[in-house]
Amino acid sequence: MANVTKAVLEGGPDDLPERIVPVDEPGLDIKIPFRGGYEHFKATDRHEETDKGQLPVYTWWERTEVPG
Repeated sequence: MANVTKAVLEGGPDDLPERIVPVDEPGLDIKIPFRGGYEHFKATDRHEETDKGQLPVYTWWERTEVPG
């Protein structure tokens, strides 16, 4: 089984369903689909101890809307 990298999301909407998410390429921005748009998170230099181990922290920086 492949080793899946995970990250902790900090900031953004309070009602995001998940705060620990898989990361495709560590260090690159994460884009989370949410409520008809995307929440964007950037990697930080910080890590947080979680029940999944020590994970990198990504912080929210913007939202984009999906045209509709």
